[in-house]
Amino acid sequence: MMKKYVKSILPYFLSAVMLVVCVWVLSFTQNDETNIQTETSTAISEPESAESTKTPSESSSEQSTEKEEPDKEMFGIWVPYMSLDMSGTDRSEKAFRSRINKIMKDISDIGANTVILQVRPFCDALYDSEIFPTSHIISGTQGKELSYDPLAIAIETAKKYNLRLHAWINPLRVRLNETPSALSENNPYMKWKNDDNSKNDRYTFQSGNSIYLNPAYPEVRKLIIDGVREIVRNYDIDGIQIDDYFYPENLSPDKTEYNTYCKTTALPLSQKEWRIENINTLVSGICSAVHNEKADCVFGISPQCNIDNNLKIGADPSVWCSFYGYADYICPQLYVSESHPTLPFQTAADNWKNLTENKDIKLYIGLALYKVGTDADSGTWLEKDDNIQSQINYLRKIGADGFMLYSYDSFSDETVSAEIAFLQQ
Repeated sequence: MMKKYVKSILPYFLSAVMLVVCVWVLSFTQNDETNIQTETSTAISEPESAESTKTPSESSSEQSTEKEEPDKEMFGIWVPYMSLDMSGTDRSEKAFRSRINKIMKDISDIGANTVILQVRPFCDALYDSEIFPTSHIISGTQGKELSYDPLAIAIETAKKYNLRLHAWINPLRVRLNETPSALSENNPYMKWKNDDNSKNDRYTFQSGNSIYLNPAYPEVRKLIIDGVREIVRNYDIDGIQIDDYFYPENLSPDKTEYNTYCKTTALPLSQKEWRIENINTLVSGICSAVHNEKADCVFGISPQCNIDNNLKIGADPSVWCSFYGYADYICPQLYVSESHPTLPFQTAADNWKNLTENKDIKLYIGLALYKVGTDADSGTWLEKDDNIQSQINYLRKIGADGFMLYSYDSFSDETVSAEIAFLQQ
C-alpha cells in the first residue's frame, strides 16, 4: 500500500523539485545579467541621441545625488562675458591669466564660494570647442583660433582660491541686436545658412535684430545638448547654468514650425504651450546630459523674477520646480527692491519659495548688486543703505538655500562695496 502511495505522488514531488531548481537558476542568472549590465553601463558612452530616453517624471522617483555641500549656503557671483572682454589688452594668455586671477581673488575675498562664469554668450565658446566657434570676447574676432584655453585657466584659478565654478551658457542666443557684429563661417547659423541643405534653413530664426536657435527642431536641441556634454566631459567643472534667454515674446518668428505642428496633430496645443513643451524637452535633455557625464555636476536654471513673464518666453518654472529631472537648482533673478511698486522683493521671494515643491531641487535667489545706489525701480533702492543685507536676511528666514549676486562688474562701485562689506565679516 505504501509503495503504491509513494509511486502515485512521485511525479508531483519531482515536478516540485524541478520548479524550485528552475526558479533558483533563473534568479541567479538574472542577478548575474543585472550585474553585467550595471558594470557595462559605466564603461560605455551613452547613445548618440542627445535627448534622454528617461522622462523627468520617471527620474523623480529616484533618489537624487547630493552634489553640493548640503550644509553650505550657496554664495555665488555671476561673471558675465563683459568682465572677460579682452579689448584694450594684447589678448595674450598672460593678459587673460592676470584678468581671471584678479576676478577670482576679488570673489574669494568677498567671501563667496561659487563663480558662475559665462562661457557661451552667442552660440560661441570661451573654451576649446569642436562645436562652437571661439568667442570674439576673447579673440577679438569670432572663430579666431586661440593659443590657450580660457575655461581651463579659469578652472585652475578658481581651484587656487577654493571656489566652485559653474559654466554659464545662453542656450538659444546667436546674436543680440548687433552683438556680435560679425559671425564666423563656422558658427552654426552661418553653416546652415550657407550650405545646400534647405532642411536646416529654419534651424534659426530672427526676431528684430536678434537671432535665435530654433528649439522646435530635435537637431537644434541636440546641438545645444551636445555642447553642454562637451563642456562637462572635457572640463572639471562643478555645474552648468542656463539663463533666461529662451523664446522672444514675439510669436511670429516660429509661426512656420507651429503651423506645421498643428497640421500633424489632432488636438494641438496653443503656440505658447507648444513652445513650453519644446523648452521643457530641451531642459530635461540638458539635465540628463549633465548627470550622465558627471554624477556630481549640477545643472541650474536662472529664470526671470516674475513667474508669469517666464511663460511668455516659453519657460515654465512650475514644472522645473516640481519634478526632479529638469534641474538641480533654480535661481530666479529677483532684481527688485523691497518696496518695488509692483512686485516687492519679499512677495517675489515668497512666490518662488512656494513654487519650489520638490525638496530635491535647491532654491537660490539672484540679487541685483548692479542696482545698489541707483534710482532703479522708481528710486526705491535709494531708500536704504543695506538693501542686499536685508534681502539676504529675508532669504535665510524663509529657508532659501543661498543666493547669487549679479554681477562681478559692480564690485568696483564704492556704494556697492559699502553695502556688501558685511559679507566679509
